[in-house]
Amino acid sequence: MKIKLLPALLLAASSGAFAQQQVANRPTVVAGFPVNYNEDSVGTYTLPELLKTTDGKPVATARQWNEKRRPELLRLVEENQFGKMPPRPKDLAFHIFDEGTPAFNGKAIRKQVTVYFTKDTSDHKMNLLIYLPAKASKPTPLLMNISFAAYNQMIEDSGLRVGEIWNKEGKKVKADKPTPFGKLNVEQFIDAGFGFATVYYGDIEPDFKDGLPYGIRKTYLKPGQSEPAANEWGAIAAWGWGLSRAMDYFETDKQIDSKRIALQGASRLGKTVLWAGIHDQRFKMVIASISGEGGAALARRNYGETIRHISDPSRYLYQFAPNYHAWADKVNAMPIDAHMLVALMAPRPLLLQTGSTDYWSDPKGEFLSAIAAAPVYRLFGKTAPSDSTVMPAAGDTSLLMNQLGYYMHEGGHTVLPEDWKMFVRYMQKYL
Repeated sequence: MKIKLLPALLLAASSGAFAQQQVANRPTVVAGFPVNYNEDSVGTYTLPELLKTTDGKPVATARQWNEKRRPELLRLVEENQFGKMPPRPKDLAFHIFDEGTPAFNGKAIRKQVTVYFTKDTSDHKMNLLIYLPAKASKPTPLLMNISFAAYNQMIEDSGLRVGEIWNKEGKKVKADKPTPFGKLNVEQFIDAGFGFATVYYGDIEPDFKDGLPYGIRKTYLKPGQSEPAANEWGAIAAWGWGLSRAMDYFETDKQIDSKRIALQGASRLGKTVLWAGIHDQRFKMVIASISGEGGAALARRNYGETIRHISDPSRYLYQFAPNYHAWADKVNAMPIDAHMLVALMAPRPLLLQTGSTDYWSDPKGEFLSAIAAAPVYRLFGKTAPSDSTVMPAAGDTSLLMNQLGYYMHEGGHTVLPEDWKMFVRYMQKYL
């Protein structure tokens, strides 16, 4: 069965070579709704209280946050945005088919692992690629990336198994052709003493609105159920669930320091790593790149993409819990906003990376979200922007090294080669 994919699937990439062409992409009408890029037309809004419980009690300590407010907010986000996810599957299994082959002229060792989600080993599996420093004398911390491409397409290594990807017609094909996303330099992580791991998001769940029958979510449908319930997981939660299954593997590998795993993803996969890190506190750090609406950008700001645009059934409602669309026309009444997502990562390190001309994703909305979430980080004694902090210009690294960090490159909806260098710096300090 062929299913036409939405063209926007190819607008962002983990390595960013292609996406840089989208620098000035500012659509004026999307899904029949106008798009605002004028700060004077953003409107006024009041964000939901972070440091007050649902019964009106103030939250003044880290303990009160962890024991009371955080669980409340987690349930609200599950119910209204991403949907509830199932736990670790009982039949989860790992097959290591590449157990430590030398790579990059002996600088690293390579592991390739198939993660089986069910007993059916012919379906519902994820290919996990791992590189570790060859000279490591103790378990290695690593960066876990989730990618728009199969790993053999994004890394120059002739020893990689050729994976499968979903093509533009919604058909699974061999990933044996170059992608427009370019290659990622993995050696920069190895040289800094870190490991690197990656998975292709389509191994977990396809990225198109009629993809439910082909992904992991279909295996959790109850008898008589043809689609997830209103508060059950969308594709973003499914991709995040897959990252937790990678963490399940890391905990079994004695060469990996599973207490020191950072997540990174871009665009819809920036939303994915943010939600995965929130939901699974085993991840020590999250680097959310250009996550925009539905990620770190404030939903109540009428700027660029809005809930109305992203949750329209003709576009990306399948990525969220169906309940999310209920707020499309009444965002100011929604009980959550993006500053709550940011705050839910506290006290663990979170870096928000944006682009100065990525107007559609609202880099200012991500900055304001960090400002609004900062009081929660300060409850834990962590570094974060203050209320008086001025939004940094493109390339300004003054907020980069906070435990709640923010960095905006000069350019659009992409991750640039120099951004990866910033990520390494951040990891060296906090991972």
